[in-house]
Amino acid sequence: MANVLSRLFAPVDMTEGSPGKKIIMFSIPMLIGNIAQQLYNTVDSIIVGQFVGDNALAAVGSAGPIMNLLLVLFVGISVGIGIMVSQYHGARQREELSHSIGTSITLTFIASLIVMILAPLVSRPLLELLNTPESYIDWCESYLLILLVGVMGSAYYNILSGILRGFGDSTSALIYLLVATVINIVLDYTFVRYFEMGVAGVALATIIAQAVSAVLCYRKLRQMSDLFDSSRKYLIPRAFYTKLIVKLGIPSGLTQAVFSMAMLLVQNLSNSFGEQFVAANVIVMRIDGFAMMPNFSFGTAMTTFAGQNIGAKRYDRVTQGAKEGTIIAVVTSAVITGAILILGKHLMAIFTSTPEVIATSRLMMSILAVGYIAMAVTQCLSGVMRGAGDTMTPMWISLITTVAIRVPVAYVLAWLTKSNTCVMVSLLVSWCSGAVLTFIAYRTGKWKKKAIDIK
Repeated sequence: MANVLSRLFAPVDMTEGSPGKKIIMFSIPMLIGNIAQQLYNTVDSIIVGQFVGDNALAAVGSAGPIMNLLLVLFVGISVGIGIMVSQYHGARQREELSHSIGTSITLTFIASLIVMILAPLVSRPLLELLNTPESYIDWCESYLLILLVGVMGSAYYNILSGILRGFGDSTSALIYLLVATVINIVLDYTFVRYFEMGVAGVALATIIAQAVSAVLCYRKLRQMSDLFDSSRKYLIPRAFYTKLIVKLGIPSGLTQAVFSMAMLLVQNLSNSFGEQFVAANVIVMRIDGFAMMPNFSFGTAMTTFAGQNIGAKRYDRVTQGAKEGTIIAVVTSAVITGAILILGKHLMAIFTSTPEVIATSRLMMSILAVGYIAMAVTQCLSGVMRGAGDTMTPMWISLITTVAIRVPVAYVLAWLTKSNTCVMVSLLVSWCSGAVLTFIAYRTGKWKKKAIDIK
């Protein structure tokens, strides 16, 4: 048993062995870690929903789109450095790898300062622009400000854990995240139940826990001197590596920015349906996070798999791994989605005791069900393209499905039907469209030419 666990939780060299088995070995610890990370927001929602009320639950959820909009800088850095680490590591280019990691650490610090300065200036105006109800706008603002002012811990955890995964080590990030999750849960309950801090308490608990996980990831990287150098000279950004991180990361960062802006428009539409609908939407999005975990985990695994093998010039393995990884992801997503639908009523009741909110959230979840399987295809094949260095194609597909499809469909359906189901139907249509477009883009094979730019 000890040998099995040792193999399961060891760094994975994706350039040798069965692609399917390697992808599974890499994905399992990461899937557990992603589930743990989702617990951050879920526990926040459960505790404020049960101890403070539905308005507090709506406040926590309404902060999400604005939070994501202000974190686009980190999305870009994370994607860019993840691709570079996997390819340089696969090619065994130590010097380039060291400069890339050092540059990303410095860029993350600069980006964190920018977000910390912007947060107090834009949070309230954005909430007012979205017509956030007066009943919980103050709570929402408080929650946002604490998370954004304390963003450095979260930023560094995501960047550093991405670097570890680029090396094929999905286990260390998992262990550190599990530690942070336990801290978060304990502090959430303590701050809200005993200190009566409300939504501010869960925000404070989150940033403390994320800071702990970031410190642990940094310590781990400092110990990996056999793979790269971590001396101070590598923290000085070099133009070449900065430009490469930006070049690879801008498409994903821009995608996140546009996606977040589209979400703000949809959030504005959601607010028009009343506070109970917003609370139900928050519940669905929390459960949605768990339903999406396999897709995100396998998508990240495919990025690392493609990056390492392209770096090692094992192009034959990339196509085989893409096929096997996508099949595994689709089957996994179907099983988890089925379980969520069967247990739907009980899952919704964890967040609230209001019957109307439970009924609405169950209906919304049933509408989205098929979309999770479609997203398995999108995430895996997009992951392959990103791992090869093609971050532009997934960006355009995301922009088309979000801006040209989801937002118009949501507002047109709302006008035609006057029903709040338009929010979920539009999301389902965009997910299925994205799967079709991603499959077509992958089959063209143009992404295979992008790796030349990394070397």
